[in-house]
Amino acid sequence: MPTIIMTKWPVKIDGSVKAKAMTFLQKLSADDTTPGLHVEPIAGAADSRVRTGRVDQFWRAVMFRLDGAGESHYVIHGVWPHDDAIAVATRVRLNVNPINGLPQIEQAEFERAEPAAYPAVASISPAEPLLSQLGRTRGDLVDRLGVPADVADLALAAPDEDAILDLAQQHEGWLGMILVDLATPDSIDTIAERLQLEAPEQTGDEDADLLRSLKQPAAQAQFAFIDGQEELRRVIEKGDFGSWRVFLHPEQRRYAVRRYKGPFRLSGGAGTGKTVVLIHRARVLAREQPDARIVLTTFTTNLADALRDGLAQLDPTVPQATSLNQPGVYVTGVDALAAAVIRSAGTGIADAVQSVLGDARSTPTGRTPNGRWREVIEASSSKLPSEIANETFLSAEYALVVLPNRVKNESEYRRVRRPSRGVALDRTKRDSVWALIAAYRAQGRVDGTLDFAEAAAIAAAHLATTGGQADHVLVDEGQDLSPAHWQMLRALVVESDDDLFIAEDSHQRIYGNRTVLGRYGIKIVGRSQRLTLNYRTTAQNLRYAMAVLDGGDYVDLEEQAEATGYRSARSGPTPAVEAVESLVTELDTIAGRVRSWLDGGAAPETIAVLVHDKFQRERVVNALNERGVQARAVDRDRPAEGRVLVMTMHRAKGMEFAKVVLADVGFQSAAEKARLDGLDEIERHDAELRARSLVYVAATRARDELVVIQRR
Repeated sequence: MPTIIMTKWPVKIDGSVKAKAMTFLQKLSADDTTPGLHVEPIAGAADSRVRTGRVDQFWRAVMFRLDGAGESHYVIHGVWPHDDAIAVATRVRLNVNPINGLPQIEQAEFERAEPAAYPAVASISPAEPLLSQLGRTRGDLVDRLGVPADVADLALAAPDEDAILDLAQQHEGWLGMILVDLATPDSIDTIAERLQLEAPEQTGDEDADLLRSLKQPAAQAQFAFIDGQEELRRVIEKGDFGSWRVFLHPEQRRYAVRRYKGPFRLSGGAGTGKTVVLIHRARVLAREQPDARIVLTTFTTNLADALRDGLAQLDPTVPQATSLNQPGVYVTGVDALAAAVIRSAGTGIADAVQSVLGDARSTPTGRTPNGRWREVIEASSSKLPSEIANETFLSAEYALVVLPNRVKNESEYRRVRRPSRGVALDRTKRDSVWALIAAYRAQGRVDGTLDFAEAAAIAAAHLATTGGQADHVLVDEGQDLSPAHWQMLRALVVESDDDLFIAEDSHQRIYGNRTVLGRYGIKIVGRSQRLTLNYRTTAQNLRYAMAVLDGGDYVDLEEQAEATGYRSARSGPTPAVEAVESLVTELDTIAGRVRSWLDGGAAPETIAVLVHDKFQRERVVNALNERGVQARAVDRDRPAEGRVLVMTMHRAKGMEFAKVVLADVGFQSAAEKARLDGLDEIERHDAELRARSLVYVAATRARDELVVIQRR
């Protein structure tokens, strides 16, 4: 049976042709001698390996046939109308780049392109293009990296990063990746190492050399060996071949498949593919170890749903477990995971409750309602100052100090260390704080409830005595997890090779407080890497998002300053920032912008309006519908098609849209100002960092166009 090798087709085809292409490729992969396929060479073609095949009376597939190891392989270049397909097949050639050993499809005959006459940019002299400023030479591009000479000349003439990205978008695969990297300060050696470029070994067997080149890590960003009919169907049905599911950057692939002698941490900005790596890694582990118990978890239920869907889209044959301690991949939110541990323990959870809370509850089943801390404060006669007697300080003190240290009484609280908490507490203040904590716990005991942090701490205590219930734990959005979450995850899997794989971006910390992994038994010790290439957001949108973070002191899970230096693989329009004077003007502006996108042919579900809270969400939905724009609020449910989507910035985490409007950026209500004024300096600073991070997260949801509405 022939092997099908897919490429990112240069021409998109509509749904009816996709179905016919699927049928053709299924038959081809079963038996390429089937007469109805009309797999034929082209007389006088530049490459003797080129073939065409009949998709139907009008459409033809263009492909290259390679023979190696007693098996035929077909590299599918694309599908065109009959005459166009013949013209393409006559000219194209598949060969191995003589410098970097990677496969390339090129035109056998072309006119040498002259360097583009790029317009001058104010900050850069047109006489000194970007690559010259970075010290790049033609020899670096052509003789060291294998960039075709005509493309190298265009790149060397480009005045700025945006022009380089425009050029990169014209070239798929490794060539586009090299062009993106050339616009950074990275050395030529660093670029070559990142893409794992190496000079090819020529064996004299051209087909064997080509097959070997197609399996190189950088080649797999453009060429994918398809494993079976079901995978072929999935690839064809996706208009862009589900690029993230099939084609991986070699750096992403490295982290997805590599083995580690203990916990590993992968950091990276929004859109750099951390989640993609996690999903691929779950698949790799499940395929290699069919009996392994793999837990894939993240902070929220919505994000867990996205992980579950992503894994199913990548490979429906990977078994997804329906409960903890089963073979397969168990995908769940981290709080749902804690609840699952407690449920599975039954009445045996009593000892863990005792060790964490100091009482003997046996069946805590309910969840503590929001606002419980506020109720406790209002019912007390505490004389603590307002910067301590507030919901923000007390909930953080409870989650960061009391629960991870299993403090059960006033005496223990007096002695416990409080690293990085900022506000000093003398004995009198500690006793007063403990009185509030004791009241909080007493109310939970009365109504049989636990808050999320309590549940995680109890689950961790139970797992510590019963042993691990997973062989591998993969964690997404690690920056938002609490100390009790980390204690639970550490106890969930026995310390061993590939036990914990953690993806995080401290710039996206929008929920919890700063956490340091080493304090909770998770020792990274040098097993940490960082992704820097953004695949989702255009360079222009990324610059806006990163500017929001400027001046903030962000710290990662290893207590190191969070780096920046992110770059994008895509270029697009500059974000539009519009200042408005009133709410009515803001709503009119949002409706006008969305309507213009719809009139321009954008599908409604590819447009999102992101707001700060649910009250504003409902107001925007009503305003859009009143102005003739059909819109729908998205809460816990999954977005549907046919309407413009309006959701909070928190809800949009993990999602992406072609076009995004950010509403109320920089605006603070009187209630929010009062809340911030009541916090101590450390807590207020952290709240302000999270507010910046929220706008950063929201801005990086936009793939193409971003509009920012600032209400004065």
